[in-house]
Amino acid sequence: MSEPRAQEPPRLTQLAHGGGCACKIPPGELDDLVASLSGQYGAAVDPALELMVGLDGGGDDAAVARLDEERALVTTADFFTPVVDDPYDWGRIAAANALSDVYAMGGVPVTAVNLLGWPRETLSMDLAARVLSGGRDVAHGAGCHVGGGHSVDDPEPKYGMSVVGVVHPDRMLRLDAATPGLPLTLTKPLGIGVLNTRHKATGSVFPEAVETMATLNRDASRAAVERGVRSGTDVTGFGLLGHLYKLARASGVTAVVDASAVPYLPGARKAVEDGFVSGGSRRNLDWITPFTDFGALFDDSPGSVHERLLLADAQTSGGLLLVGEVPGHPVIGEIRPAGRFPLVVRP
Repeated sequence: MSEPRAQEPPRLTQLAHGGGCACKIPPGELDDLVASLSGQYGAAVDPALELMVGLDGGGDDAAVARLDEERALVTTADFFTPVVDDPYDWGRIAAANALSDVYAMGGVPVTAVNLLGWPRETLSMDLAARVLSGGRDVAHGAGCHVGGGHSVDDPEPKYGMSVVGVVHPDRMLRLDAATPGLPLTLTKPLGIGVLNTRHKATGSVFPEAVETMATLNRDASRAAVERGVRSGTDVTGFGLLGHLYKLARASGVTAVVDASAVPYLPGARKAVEDGFVSGGSRRNLDWITPFTDFGALFDDSPGSVHERLLLADAQTSGGLLLVGEVPGHPVIGEIRPAGRFPLVVRP
């Protein structure tokens, strides 16, 4: 008599309604929510503890408070539902994504704590341990301490980190510091969203996408700061155009994207052609379309529609979008003085 087969654990991506940064609250709704809170700050314990970046900055990647002339504190938190089925990889990706908010401000992460939501009656705690191990290993690889955290019993699995870092007050990267005449640099290829959507739907694994998401933005951030770059963000759930619109809006400039210069992961174009586009990506495109001059790409041909969707594709743990040239990474556009549209896309 044959031994009974061990029951396969459920696919993590099937236990959540969305995946990764594509499950963010839509950007337009988030703008309205944050606007209702802007300008409402408590009194600092120390009057010298200036809040340099907060809710009024147009949606920067983290809050920054000055400690002294040489140091400022960077604080952020980021978590999301499973973007891949492998628990260890999910942990790595979520940690790299959370740490990226500090790198996107030009800072260095120092400490992190885990944020875990776990359906304990559905998934074993052994799988949770694998998720936490992946996060720990990536954080330690960044030179960042991990100490404890917080967990809740949750019908949907969620994981991420709250991270504290430091940055020099005069060498920050921020949304509102973009200057006309400078190039735009992107440090990771796009297409993560459509590949993750295909993975969720079919189980197909894309190792290059996984490694791209798990790669830290540390080196790119350091190189940008050393070259005097002072404006930037990372590309996550609002897509390239969504995050670039926030930067252009905060800085009062027009950002121009050369669509032909934007790099994509292998398989990304085929995935969008096959219809593997998340609801988050479609909402991103709806949001930024009124603010964007798509030129020749604004028609109903399949090629133009696919190009627009890829430029708005909701990324998870994407690269840095920097106002300035950083060697080793492609220039995908430029910053111009403010015009009719905050965003312009050239074919």
